Amino acid sequence: MTLFAVIAAAPIVAQTAPPPQSVPTAPQQNSAGDSTTLTPEQLDRQWEGARDAAPAGAAGAGPAQPAAADQGAGYADLADLVLAAPVIADATIRSTARIKGAEAADVAPGLVRFYVEADVTALIRGSGGVARRLGYLLDVAPDSNGRLPKLKKARVLLFARTAGTSTAQIQLVARDAQRDWTPALDAQVRRIAREVLAADAPPVITGIGNAFHVPGALPGEGETQIFLTTSDQRPVSLSILRRPGEQPRWAVALSEIVDEAAAPPPRGSLLWYRLACALPAAMPDRSVASMAATDAVIAREDYQFVLRALGPCGRSPRR
Repeated sequence: MTLFAVIAAAPIVAQTAPPPQSVPTAPQQNSAGDSTTLTPEQLDRQWEGARDAAPAGAAGAGPAQPAAADQGAGYADLADLVLAAPVIADATIRSTARIKGAEAADVAPGLVRFYVEADVTALIRGSGGVARRLGYLLDVAPDSNGRLPKLKKARVLLFARTAGTSTAQIQLVARDAQRDWTPALDAQVRRIAREVLAADAPPVITGIGNAFHVPGALPGEGETQIFLTTSDQRPVSLSILRRPGEQPRWAVALSEIVDEAAAPPPRGSLLWYRLACALPAAMPDRSVASMAATDAVIAREDYQFVLRALGPCGRSPRR
């Protein structure tokens, strides 16, 4: 039996863009163990993964490195993974096999490569479906004492793409795309997935367009509006209102018309992520080129006020 044998298993199917209430929750395992294709509605039913031991190996699967146990993973890091992963699965590691020789020739120094098989408990995202048992490559680092992590029976969240045409083989999207499962992490990933797949999901911010400032009738009064550019040309704008003796107020609008009820996005939301992780550190000169010098200074100050209110993106350095 070769290392890269394909696992035969029935696919699990998830919805392409489920509304918030229809993202399946992770079921508990039972002894059903059937081989039928599971629909999104059936994902909430109890079942057990295929019981036969599968051969080691996975052609085309890319290596990934497990993250340490999550202690409240940052929103930006998880959003990066959710956005990059067409497949997100809650799974339990069934077996591991160390890979050596030519098949591990490209492993980074200090890391060890394993082929991992995991039984899927629930599919959080994956319009094409996946097999009940998944195979993938994982590069892991020993601890300070040279011991490798114990992976077997660990419950994990996998952020991946399918490898080739097989629904049984996946490639993790990043070195930290295997995460230790916790109830809090599971809930947060599902919430982000709902935001990403929603019909009204905020667009990708690509930069800053034009800006203008209108002084008010009183000293210190005025309004700044900053138009943002987006990947799909949808309108997004920031508005900052100043009144004498009051703290500036700002809001973000996702339409041509600025709604009076518009407000700043809550931290840890997809709209917050789109802004905090994409806006440049300073407004470009071209955005204020048509303004009077004094208005341009205020507009730049208002933009910095928005950045401070958003806070740092919090994205970890990619490994």
